[in-house]
Amino acid sequence: MTTNIAWFPGHMAAARKKAAETMAKIDVVVEVLDARVPGASANPLIEKLREHRQRPCLKILNKADLADPEATAAWVRHLDEGKLVKAVALSCKRPGDVAKVPRLAAALAPHRDSEHKPVRMLVMGVPNVGKSTLINALLKRKVAKTGDEPAVTRQQSRWDLDDRHELIDTPGLMAPVIKNPNDALLLAASHLIGQEAYVEEEVATFLGEILLARYPGLLRTRYGFEVERMDAHRLIATIASRRGYLGKGGKPHLDKAARALLQDYRSGALGRLSLETPPSRQASLAGG
Repeated sequence: MTTNIAWFPGHMAAARKKAAETMAKIDVVVEVLDARVPGASANPLIEKLREHRQRPCLKILNKADLADPEATAAWVRHLDEGKLVKAVALSCKRPGDVAKVPRLAAALAPHRDSEHKPVRMLVMGVPNVGKSTLINALLKRKVAKTGDEPAVTRQQSRWDLDDRHELIDTPGLMAPVIKNPNDALLLAASHLIGQEAYVEEEVATFLGEILLARYPGLLRTRYGFEVERMDAHRLIATIASRRGYLGKGGKPHLDKAARALLQDYRSGALGRLSLETPPSRQASLAGG
């Protein structure tokens, strides 16, 4: 399997430069992560810019309603560093969850949070993690363009949330080079990289191996067949056969079955699951 996935559209270089400039003028970074892949969806560039300016960070594990609750709880404990970094799991599609964000961000900048000194929040993250959904939910109106495709937002925008809070939205920022091949595959599986950068069948095979190892019961429930002792290639072929994705001579359309597996994961049709845990993340970074 090839894992040479790279995706850095031209507008991101300008967005990175603008984000570095804006970092000097804000109080709190609100970094949006995908709760199913919190490690892979954390851009090291954001951390570098934030630490250079010594800005606190509220890490939002978005799409927590799609993620494995136990894994998410472990990630919140792992990422929460107290005074400078706070982690919270939520769904940006739930108004009650989103309502917590200004208060949590303001707690990281106690010297602000007044009518004379509003808390300036810079919303950052890789593409398609839900930044624009968060912005729209906070403002209770659609001001940021959303879409189920990475890199919808192309320029920085600013809004007054109320007298005490300002919001600045940034385009999704991807690292120019994704050093860990597993991260590229996790991002692709989670639809956080443009589809033109990868082969769906390869990404679905990678996803299938994780699901077979960690969530065989969810696969069995969704597809209606026993998955014990299967590998990912056979899983995809069996999905094709069971769903009638067949061509001439009954040959399975593996690409169509691969797409179905990816979509079932992305949409939550498979159930609540996570592709990373803090220990699996550490093992991946160590090359294990």
